[in-house]
Amino acid sequence: MLGAAPAAADDSQLGVHGFAQSGEVKIHYVTAGEGPLVVMIHGFPDYWYTWRKQMPELSENFQVVAIDQRGYNLSDQPEGVENYTIEKLVGDVRAVIQHFGRDRAVIVGHDWGGMVAWSFAMAHPEMTDRLIILNLPHPNGLRRELASNPEQRKNSQYARDFQQPDAASRLTAEGLAFWVKDATAREEYIAAFRRSSFEAMLNYYKANYPREPYHAPKDDLPRVKCSVLMIHGLKDTALLASGLNDTWNWVDKDLTIVTVPDADHFVQQDAADFVTKQMTTWLAK
Repeated sequence: MLGAAPAAADDSQLGVHGFAQSGEVKIHYVTAGEGPLVVMIHGFPDYWYTWRKQMPELSENFQVVAIDQRGYNLSDQPEGVENYTIEKLVGDVRAVIQHFGRDRAVIVGHDWGGMVAWSFAMAHPEMTDRLIILNLPHPNGLRRELASNPEQRKNSQYARDFQQPDAASRLTAEGLAFWVKDATAREEYIAAFRRSSFEAMLNYYKANYPREPYHAPKDDLPRVKCSVLMIHGLKDTALLASGLNDTWNWVDKDLTIVTVPDADHFVQQDAADFVTKQMTTWLAK
C-alpha cells in the first residue's frame, strides 16, 4: 500500500484501507479476501461503502477492492473538468489493478461506476476478466434512449441541470444522502460527502454525459469481449430499463440480464442479498 487511511466507525470488519497511485492522483480503496481480483466502482452520489453488503461474501473466494472514485471521500479531488473524463476514470481502474500486481480483474460498476466499467472493458479487453453492471445501460443504449425516448429525456433533466456552471453550489451533503434508507449508514454517507468535492462529482456529468441535441448512437464503440452480467432495479426512474434493449448487439460473449421488480436505482442496497447471490452464483460458473 502507498498509504493508510482512517476507517469509518463501523467499517473495520469490511477490509483494509489503502491508496493506489494513478498519475498524480491517489485513489483510496478498501480490500478484503484472497484470490482473483474484483474491482468495485461506485456511482453518484456514493462511495466505496455502497458495496458493504456484497464484500463479505465475495471476499470468501476473491480479493475484493472497492474504490472511491476520484473526487469522492478519501480519494484525491483534482480541480478542472478535464480531470474527470472517462479516459481519466478508466486510467484510475487500470492503476488500481496494477497496484495489486495483477494483469486482469473482474470489473463491477454501478451508475457512473457502470459507465467506467463498460468503458474499461472496451478500452482494455485484455485486462477485463468479466463484467458486472448495475443499473447502467450500455453507452449505446443510453444514447439511444436519450435520442428517442421522451420519458428518458424528461427524467434526465437532473443531468442537464448538473452540467450548469453553478450547479455544485446547490448541493449539500445531507441532500445527497437522501436516498440512503438506513439511518446509521446515512450518517456515514453524510460524513463521506462532506469529505468529497461537489464540483468534482458534477464534473462527471460535465465531461461525459451526452449533451443536447441528442443523437442516435453510431456503431463506433469497440465490442465488449468478455462475459457480462447486468442487474437492473426496475423502479429506477433515472435510468429506464428500456435502455437494456439491444445490449446483446454490443457484446461478443454471453450476456445475462437480471431485473429486480421491487428495487430502485441503488439495487445493490435495495435488494442486497439477492444481488450478492446473483453475483456469487454467476462468478462461480
